[in-house]
Amino acid sequence: MTNHAREQSYMLETEWVLYNFEEEEKEDALGSHSEKLALAFRLISTSPGVILRIVKNLRTCGDCHSMMKYVSKLTKREIVVRDMKRFHHFKNGTCSCQDY
Repeated sequence: MTNHAREQSYMLETEWVLYNFEEEEKEDALGSHSEKLALAFRLISTSPGVILRIVKNLRTCGDCHSMMKYVSKLTKREIVVRDMKRFHHFKNGTCSCQDY
């Protein structure tokens, strides 16, 4: 997922990692966020065209938000993420929250 998004000019936003890690460790830490793992699982376990719904009990970080936008554009699927504060509807590379 990340490799395909990087081909479309996606850059990891490592400033969202709050620990004092080296740059490579920060990239690894961002890759294991629960919403990214849930997204990957839903992509491989559902057929194309199915709306992906993810619920999270914390706020979604900016990097995960950017990744969801890229994946919605790459896969041409609608992704709905519910975090602690709001619903995010990702479709064609945009989010309903207007990147709030």
